[in-house]
Amino acid sequence: MRPNTHFLVSCIGSFLLAFWASPVLGQQPGQSQTPAKQPAGAQAGSLPQTEAIPSPQPLQTTQPANPPGFMDPAQVKILAQKIWVAEFRIHDLLKAVHPEKWKVSNIIRNSFDMTLENLNKSLEGLEEWRAQFETRPDSIYFGFQTYAAINAALPRLDGVRQAVSQYENPSLGAQYSKAGDQLFDLQQALEPYIAYLLRSPDQVLYVAQTNLAKCQGELGNALRGQSGPAKPLKNTFVEFHARRRTDGKAEDRNSARKKKEEPQSKTDKKAEPQPQPQTGPH
Repeated sequence: MRPNTHFLVSCIGSFLLAFWASPVLGQQPGQSQTPAKQPAGAQAGSLPQTEAIPSPQPLQTTQPANPPGFMDPAQVKILAQKIWVAEFRIHDLLKAVHPEKWKVSNIIRNSFDMTLENLNKSLEGLEEWRAQFETRPDSIYFGFQTYAAINAALPRLDGVRQAVSQYENPSLGAQYSKAGDQLFDLQQALEPYIAYLLRSPDQVLYVAQTNLAKCQGELGNALRGQSGPAKPLKNTFVEFHARRRTDGKAEDRNSARKKKEEPQSKTDKKAEPQPQPQTGPH
């Protein structure tokens, strides 16, 4: 580009910039800025009003409320330790029972021994799941197994309580009842947290299914009318020819058959009379 042309373009750009930046577009120098005349019948209230922009509000510093049943890992571990304390108390009470001194029949004593053995097994299973749940407080599986183990131990503990109250000492039976109530209360405290753990995957699955159904609907609407009508297929007859396959066993049978036939043919040849040589006159 030549220098004169460049200078001309810059002058025109400056002029246009000053023209559009003026308060009244196209106003000639020396003209007064007079408001435009309103049409007849126009009211002052019909003029567009300027939009009022509200001032930005300060951010809320308060945290949203936790969903029902929520517990942080520290709270879950404290609950698991309380369950361990309840287990320890039950084991202490079991050491104070002496069924060999009861004046009862062997049937009742054997039934109590079986109930006591099942209670010990239930407590062992409860401690196993409780320890794993304390290590992983966010595990749905360990939390549910701990809840189920408590549910299995409570009726057996109540059976021991009834027998102790009747055949050993009513005051000792009352202590069993108190230990059972404590374990039941801990189970009830654990139940909302397990429901909270189960709720999150359920909501994720529901959202995924809803989004999938929505995407399928949108895809169906988008493809509707794009494909042509279904074309009927011509009926065709397909003929299959089965080929006889020879495996190794068939080949072995054929070779064996040939071997059997060969000696017979040789013997047949030997059995044929040999032509006698003709003797002529000497």
